[in-house]
Amino acid sequence: MKFKISDKIIGGGNPTFIIAELSANHMNDFEIAVKTIKSIAQSGADAVKFQTFTPDTITIDCDNKYFKINQGTVWDGQNLHDLYDEAYMPWDWQPKLKKIAEDLGLIVFSSPFDKTSIDFLEEINVPAYKIASFEITDIPLIEYVASKGKPIIISTGIASIEDIELAIQTCLNMGNDQIALLKCTSSYPAPLEEINLNTIPDMINKFNCVIGLSDHTLGCEVSSAAVALGANIIEKHFILDRNMGGPDSEFSMEPYEFKQMVDSIRNIEKALGNISYELSDKMKSNREFSKSLFVVEDIKKGEIITEANVRSIRPGFGLHPKYLNKILGKKVVKDLKKGTPVSMDYIE
Repeated sequence: MKFKISDKIIGGGNPTFIIAELSANHMNDFEIAVKTIKSIAQSGADAVKFQTFTPDTITIDCDNKYFKINQGTVWDGQNLHDLYDEAYMPWDWQPKLKKIAEDLGLIVFSSPFDKTSIDFLEEINVPAYKIASFEITDIPLIEYVASKGKPIIISTGIASIEDIELAIQTCLNMGNDQIALLKCTSSYPAPLEEINLNTIPDMINKFNCVIGLSDHTLGCEVSSAAVALGANIIEKHFILDRNMGGPDSEFSMEPYEFKQMVDSIRNIEKALGNISYELSDKMKSNREFSKSLFVVEDIKKGEIITEANVRSIRPGFGLHPKYLNKILGKKVVKDLKKGTPVSMDYIE
C-alpha cells in the first residue's frame, strides 16, 4: 500500500515520512511559530503538522465536572475550554506559516476537528489530513475528511480494533483508500511499557493501509525501533526548548533530539536494505578468512590423510571443510609441505 502527499510517496518501501507536530508549541507567539518551523526544516523533517480548531469548535465553555480533566495527565485540573484556548493556533496564522514552511521544503497539513476547520483547510489547499486519536470515533468528521479525496492519516491511541475497522470502512465507503494508521499510545509522555511496538507488524498484516507511529515517548529509541519493525510514518512533537513550558512541552523533542532521531531513522533505513543473500565484493574477499582444509604436518607421497595431518583451519584457500570426511584415509599422490592448501588434485 502506498499513496502520495505532495511530492512524497508514502509507504511501499519508500523513505520514512517524518512529521514534526507543532501543536501548542508556538506559545501563542507568531514569531516563535516561525522560528520553530525553521528549526523543524533544519532538523530534517519531511512535514510539519498544525492543529486547526478553536476552543468553541472542539468543545464548549462549561465548568461542570464533565469538562474538568482528571485522567492522570499533565493537564489534570484544567478546564477543557481553557486548555484549548491556550493551545489553539489562530487560523489567520496558518496560511502564512504554510507558505513559510513550504518555502523551506516542508509539507504542511493539519488535524481538523470539525467541518468548519476542514472547509478552512480546503481553502488553503492542504495536501492531506490527520485524524487525531480522540477523533477516531467521530465518524461524521472522518466521512467529511474522506470526501475531500486526500490522504488521511489516522492515529489509533484510544481505538479498539472495532474503532479502527470502522474508521477504515468509513473512508472506503467515501471512495477514499489513501489511508495510513498510526500506532499510538495516548499517554503524555507515554511509558515504554505501554507502547507495544510489536503491534506494528500485526497492523501491517491485518489492515491494507500504510502503518506508522505517533510517538509520545521521551527520546528517539521507540521511533527508530518502529521503523525497523516496518513503520512508514513517524510523528513526534517538536519544541524549540522544553523550558518554554506549554501544554505539550513535557513530551516534545528539542531540535537536536529531533535531528538525532531523523539521523537514526535514515541510518536504520540504510541498514534494513533489501532481502538479499548476495555477497558484496567486500564480503566475497573476506571469505579468504573463512576455514578450509590445509596440510598441518608434512605428508610424504603415498601416505594416508589423517585428522592429524589435515585440518580445517583459517584461511580459506584450500578445499571446502565439507570434504574432510571424504578424503580421510586416502593417499596423497605427491609430497605435501605443512601449510599447503588441500586440493583434490593431490589425492589418489
